Amino acid sequence: MKVTYFDDTDTLLVNFNDHKIVETKDLNENTLIELDENGNIVSMTIEHAKQQTEVSSFSFNQVAKMEV
Repeated sequence: MKVTYFDDTDTLLVNFNDHKIVETKDLNENTLIELDENGNIVSMTIEHAKQQTEVSSFSFNQVAKMEV
């Protein structure tokens, strides 16, 4: 997974995998999702990211699987 923020256009791009994109859908006027041939999400693009997200305080946490 790769997250890229383009400051000059205030665009946030989240790539979940490197599958081939075959379809793009508008979720709303500022958010697009790109899908592979099986309908699985490949990436998401968010325009006007500063207004819609907290991109300035982005962090990532991976939680380890708990053993029972």
